[in-house]
Amino acid sequence: MTQQLPQVPSTGPELVGVRNFRDVGGLPTSDGRRTRFGRLYRSGHLAHATESDIAFLSTLGLHTIFDFRTPADIRMDGADAELPGVRQVNLPLSDPAEGVEFWRMVRSGDLGRLRSVMADGKGEERMKESYRLIVRERTGEQGRILRALAEDSVPALMHCAAGKDRAGLSIAIALLAVGVEWEAVEADYLKSGDPRQRYRVRHGDSSPTGTSPEVLELMAPLLDARPEYLRAAFDTVEEIWGTTERYLTEGLGIGPETRERLRERLLTED
Repeated sequence: MTQQLPQVPSTGPELVGVRNFRDVGGLPTSDGRRTRFGRLYRSGHLAHATESDIAFLSTLGLHTIFDFRTPADIRMDGADAELPGVRQVNLPLSDPAEGVEFWRMVRSGDLGRLRSVMADGKGEERMKESYRLIVRERTGEQGRILRALAEDSVPALMHCAAGKDRAGLSIAIALLAVGVEWEAVEADYLKSGDPRQRYRVRHGDSSPTGTSPEVLELMAPLLDARPEYLRAAFDTVEEIWGTTERYLTEGLGIGPETRERLRERLLTED
């Protein structure tokens, strides 16, 4: 039996040490329903959560936190703050920044190296390829996420480092699996482009160029939420499987019964 939760938005304080947090409730589906509030959340990492952040997150009744960061991400930012009684699941997905070495380069202010990997459209292509890679090579992980949500893992929070790319694509797949309209999926994804919610890049004290206009411009593709990134992922879905439906069934192994359980858990009643 699916647990019934009140259909009202969460109204907690703006989090201090957690970026890009939001409830993905209220999104319309093609059959006239909406995603439930209080079922699926997304954010950046929880490593810097303050006591007040933890107190608020503890009121959400979370069952599972899905952390899509790699071991390199975790070494760099730290492990998530623990929430008592909440299951933590680490499923590393492809990191467009390629972990610690990339951020060392950014923090050192090595402008020449940064130009070599990010200038002349290379930054945007790096981002698109990371989305394509998740679609092509991480079908096992994405299938596991959807089966977990269908079985017992809601309310759930999905996050990566910034809460924009790996979490953004995983949320998009879950939303499409329950029939959320593409325009609503894309609109939710683009909210992560809010400059106030961006991942905070830490520059070394000795970096003379860390906050220069050129560095900020070079880093923009990595920090932005751009519709081209999400479209690159689903263009790849179409190239390999033809349709999102076939991606879900053949690529991720998600059958009709699992889809129906997902709808029961994540959507309002008809």
